[in-house]
Amino acid sequence: MCTCATYKTKNHYFGRNLDLEFSYNETVTITPRNFPIPFRTKETLRNHYSIIGMAFVNKGFPLYYDATNEFGLSMAGLNFPGNGYFEAPKEDEKDNISPFEFIPWILSQCRNVDEAEKLIKRIRLADIPFSKELPITPLHWMVADRDRSVVVESVKDGLHIYDNPVGVMTNNPTFDIQLFRLNDYRHVSAAASPDSFAPGLSLNEYSRGMGGIGIPGDLSSGSRFVKAAFTKMNSVSEDTEESSVSQFFHILGSVEQQRGCCDLGDGKYEITIYSSCCNTDKGIYYYRTYDNSQISAVDMNNENLDGNELISYPLEDKQQIKRIN
Repeated sequence: MCTCATYKTKNHYFGRNLDLEFSYNETVTITPRNFPIPFRTKETLRNHYSIIGMAFVNKGFPLYYDATNEFGLSMAGLNFPGNGYFEAPKEDEKDNISPFEFIPWILSQCRNVDEAEKLIKRIRLADIPFSKELPITPLHWMVADRDRSVVVESVKDGLHIYDNPVGVMTNNPTFDIQLFRLNDYRHVSAAASPDSFAPGLSLNEYSRGMGGIGIPGDLSSGSRFVKAAFTKMNSVSEDTEESSVSQFFHILGSVEQQRGCCDLGDGKYEITIYSSCCNTDKGIYYYRTYDNSQISAVDMNNENLDGNELISYPLEDKQQIKRIN
């Protein structure tokens, strides 16, 4: 299970927590403009927008978990078990795009959410697995630029595109239900709440933060959605890059998973394998891992974006401690 979010100060930021019990040895991967991107039912794109993000590169193909292109359009795919549904490919007016191709298909061709939405309405997310070893994973996606955010869900009754006014997404249930459930928390506040329990009864505010009483703190996707939305939409930071990036990681940190707290049985635990934060205006991809809390950064503009080969950086996943004495 995972959490995705946007954040805007002077610049716009997009990122996510990847919560799993194992890693595919993912890398920060840059797809330059002239890298040939093959698609199963469409022609290979030989010239396109450049992309940076976290990917599992398999057989030369970047299987992106989350990514941003050179124009700041961003996407992330999150687990959507029991709901994600992908049709068999058909020969009609729709473009048959596999879920594993969806992120590069959109980010290689679109500059903003409006363009992405037009392209998405022309596709069928099709049941085309990457390989026998990597079958289809039920996913849904958040697509965002600095002005808009939408959620894309392919379910049994069709493909849905939801406007996302909170700029947050987790997993189940479907996004319309997640968003509606925020009504249950309309009373919470970052400020102290008034004493309104009953007339004639005086109740004391005995602790700071009591305005937020009732916000869930468990690790379920529904609870993480509420907590991340509350944290993100009440977050305050300076406009500097350091303050903005730091605050973004604190937003994701409010719903991160610690080893031992989500027991999957057989000695397996779901953890936040990595957290990412991309400055979508500058093309700088920041991340930290479960075992390395230091923030690392890869700048796509320090690479040859007109190249024709993938550029990958293995994750710095060993804890780095600055010793003062």
